[in-house]
Amino acid sequence: MMLGPAIELGLTTPVLATDPAESAAQVAAQVRLGRHDDQEAVQALAAAVDVLTFDHEHVPAAILQDLEARGETAVRPGPSALVHAQDKLVMRERLTALGHPCPRWWRITSAQDLADALAEAGGRLVVKTPRGGYDAHGVRIIEDAPEAQDWLAEHGELLAEELVPFTRELSAQVARRPGGEAMAYPVVQSVQKDGVCYEVVAPAPGLDAAAQQRIQELALTIAEDLGVTGMLAVELFETADGEVLVNELAMRPHNTGHWSMDGAVTGQFEQHLRAVADLPLGSTTPLAPVCVMVNLLGGSAEDLAPGAQAALAADPALKLHLYGKSVRPGRKLGHVTLLGDDAEQLLERAHRAERLIIDGPLTGAETTDAVLQGDAR
Repeated sequence: MMLGPAIELGLTTPVLATDPAESAAQVAAQVRLGRHDDQEAVQALAAAVDVLTFDHEHVPAAILQDLEARGETAVRPGPSALVHAQDKLVMRERLTALGHPCPRWWRITSAQDLADALAEAGGRLVVKTPRGGYDAHGVRIIEDAPEAQDWLAEHGELLAEELVPFTRELSAQVARRPGGEAMAYPVVQSVQKDGVCYEVVAPAPGLDAAAQQRIQELALTIAEDLGVTGMLAVELFETADGEVLVNELAMRPHNTGHWSMDGAVTGQFEQHLRAVADLPLGSTTPLAPVCVMVNLLGGSAEDLAPGAQAALAADPALKLHLYGKSVRPGRKLGHVTLLGDDAEQLLERAHRAERLIIDGPLTGAETTDAVLQGDAR
């Protein structure tokens, strides 16, 4: 999704992929095959470009530190910033030291640490592996220390957090250039399904202008404090009293920002490229009062094309983005977006399209009429 904007900006964008079937490898003009944790493969890519950037946080810090020490290729975001998205314990320590709002948390290195934290937290904890977790992987809710003993034995240390009684999840995205210029997108509301981002409403309903500004300033400050270059997503819990707590960070284009591809003057993928290439940042102004995004998570249809055609026919205003991935239950295969002024109606239309695409259109003679009337199973 960065490649289209890269072409428009005149940027040549070689891709390192582990397999020719990967989404980016299917469409990039220049593809190098290799693993992100293979130092030789990453160095070979870096030698061919002016700036190295990422679509995930799993490139080992040692590889990036070596590249940065060589000084031949700009690494954006740099390893000293990226570590806060790679290691949740490092992130929690740094944000707490800077005074940013976080849930209560504990570093766990023994079964006794777990037992003590459970007692302090009232008998339930969220336990996370410090590295490698995403989309609910590496996260457990426990009520007894032995429930996390296998992880503790495997990883040596864990992050434990209080189970926050949040009312909803929010996400604040900002972009920052190397010199410090930064811009914020509207704060959005996100809903998860089995730990995976499922739907996003931009801007977050019911969030007044003062709260929007306060949360945007928090995200901008975090980007400045950590020295982020590129996109930063700050995922947040909103509590009943209107306060927010930082949940996690992502230093790249993020699923909660996919709405901006169609719903803002400058989409997050173009903005990330502008930021890491040190180009002037684009406007983040929304194109409509409301934009909704719904992820397409793998369902019963093995071929998405018939349902996609039916969804586009039923709702010509629908914007569809498919990722070129093989279908697997629960896997993110694409997303749809709609713009308008009524979030509830837009979400209803987006979910109707989602069901058509992931489960397939109705069969039989009634299909065309039913789809055009918005009647989808």
